[in-house]
Amino acid sequence: MFNFGRLVQEPVVKKIYEWSRLVSGLKGSHQSSVEMGNASCHNNHLGIPAGKGPHQVGCADLMVGHTVQGTFFRLYYPCQTSEGSEKPDWIPCREYFNGLADFMKMSRTLSERIFNYLFGSYKIPAAWNASFKPDDKYPVVIFSHGLGAFRTLYSAICAELASQGFVVAAVEHRDESASATFYYNEAEQRPHAKTHQNFRPVSDNLEEEWMYYRALKPGELEFPLRNKQVKQRADECIRALNLLIDINAGKSVENVLRSTFDWTTLENCMDLCRIAIMGHSFGGATVIECLCKEVKFKCGIALDTWMFPLDEEIFPSVKQPIFFINSEKFQWAGNIIRMKKLDSAMIPRKMITIKGTVHQSFPDFTFLTGNWIGKILKLKGEIDPHVAMDLCNRSSLAFLQRHLSLERDFNQWDPLIEGKDDNLIPGTNITIPQSSM
Repeated sequence: MFNFGRLVQEPVVKKIYEWSRLVSGLKGSHQSSVEMGNASCHNNHLGIPAGKGPHQVGCADLMVGHTVQGTFFRLYYPCQTSEGSEKPDWIPCREYFNGLADFMKMSRTLSERIFNYLFGSYKIPAAWNASFKPDDKYPVVIFSHGLGAFRTLYSAICAELASQGFVVAAVEHRDESASATFYYNEAEQRPHAKTHQNFRPVSDNLEEEWMYYRALKPGELEFPLRNKQVKQRADECIRALNLLIDINAGKSVENVLRSTFDWTTLENCMDLCRIAIMGHSFGGATVIECLCKEVKFKCGIALDTWMFPLDEEIFPSVKQPIFFINSEKFQWAGNIIRMKKLDSAMIPRKMITIKGTVHQSFPDFTFLTGNWIGKILKLKGEIDPHVAMDLCNRSSLAFLQRHLSLERDFNQWDPLIEGKDDNLIPGTNITIPQSSM
């Protein structure tokens, strides 16, 4: 669950906004809007960390099928050296800010100014549409975002994996669990239709249609909705994988979005015997649903998983190794008990907890606020977010090497899988009643 908005009351956010106006000198009613990017003066010591591996990282968006039933993801990949290359905005456009506002039940006008001030200047640590580096056959990871998130919010994790030699597809889900996403409807040719810098359709007769987060209706039971969503999410991840399989086989794909990236350069460059699924919160539940549905996924990494959407009847069908990486502050006994129901004497199931972390220690937000705002918004825990992310990434890489049979040096971090570090807890910090097991 991407739920920092649920944890913040609007009066607190208004206070943050008033503070941001004061410290930035944004006084006076003549300033009608804050443009994206003008916040760099107050946050130049913050930013999303670049990948630490040997490869430079590129990223590109792919949308195949312009309707809501199509496939949409951001691909992170090892790229050729390109000095001075453009890096894409972390939040691609204002509609995503609007989606976050709706998710937080805030005024769009108010929140746009706040979000622009706090986050509008940040860039993803990857070269936009950079040339692919076809030096090797790279293993593949499909990444599923949390509730209220979207494809760009986990770029620190995705860029790190790409820098270490993975091709990573960060899916943007269209099950109404994302804060915002979009697709296209066919319309009469509109030469002056609104377009965005980083994603414009190749056809002039396609009109943008935005889909925002759907809240529960009064009296609506949550499980039927979330269970339906997690099944759709898994189908979307599997479609993304199948699309990469087609690309790897040299089949032509038609990107609905205008792009300079040459997708044919990925032909025969992905190792399709080594595929993993990874996700955060609702995305962690999606990991388990995917493992049940698709045996091409050889293992799964579930970050601070929200187990509620899953039907426990599928658990015996999950035959692949799973690695649960949890935060210290989010989990509760009922959720951990459901994770434990996936334990197996025959199939590796690992769990660690990172000390001092909160649920939002996994998305990029944790790197983009100072300590005061970060803790008010519950985007930061007590641990340095860079230390927490390194533990998450390194233990994940060790797990991927072990279960994808990679010939890398990630096994140097094998002890982290067992929780052997001063900042890790083996298993969970949550007390589970013996009767529950």
